[in-house]
Amino acid sequence: MAETANYPSLNNKTVIITGGAQGIGESIVEQFITQNSKVAFLDIDENAGKALVKKINQKYNKDTLFIKCDLKDIKKLQDSISLVREKLGLISVLVNNAANDERHDIDSVTPEFWDDRMNINLRHYFFAAQKVYKDMEKLGQGAIVNIGSFSWMIAQGGMPGYTTAKSAIMGLTRTLARDLGVYNIRVNCVVPGWIITERQKKLWLTDEIKKNQLERQCIKRMLMPEDISKPVLFFSSEQSAGCTAQNYVIDGGIVN
Repeated sequence: MAETANYPSLNNKTVIITGGAQGIGESIVEQFITQNSKVAFLDIDENAGKALVKKINQKYNKDTLFIKCDLKDIKKLQDSISLVREKLGLISVLVNNAANDERHDIDSVTPEFWDDRMNINLRHYFFAAQKVYKDMEKLGQGAIVNIGSFSWMIAQGGMPGYTTAKSAIMGLTRTLARDLGVYNIRVNCVVPGWIITERQKKLWLTDEIKKNQLERQCIKRMLMPEDISKPVLFFSSEQSAGCTAQNYVIDGGIVN
């Protein structure tokens, strides 16, 4: 991992990351560990979660709390957050990251599948925020960072349930920022462009697609998970104390 800025305000703060076992989420977990935060992450993939706990311990000689959780189960989500509070203390930072960008065409979508896309990509963002904000109110401050997607901004097709849910995160971010600002809780959205995770490499990245992507970007390299996780640290820290209700795009400078 390349050198990361130090944010003293994140030292010893309790942080929860959803979908933290792999990809962007894994990078976010690791970045908070470098800040000496007390890190918990939720994920449905038990094997990946345990592997990350082991990696963090071996690489940094630090512990992180992994809780297996299907985020579509709101009761399980709420209970998991309560367990984090019990073990690590009042929650200062929430990173809503978990999502699933499975491709699907219009004709394949049923009402049940549509609801499932909303549950996987949107619903738990609200209920996680609802569960943690009382902690932040008690602390006198807090930060919620939602992870969005630029897919709907560039009118990407082939996954209408995903893009619809992700576009709604911008609206959720702004309304939560208004409702929670009175408690000195900031809510921002970090919007990734095309980030090259292992999943992206496996499913979609080809030489031709990479060439086309770089032609559209101002920055002539593919973006990696740390290009998202480092700005997440900034928006979680007191260095961004005046920032809320923002939708911050990190896409390498896409030129359509």
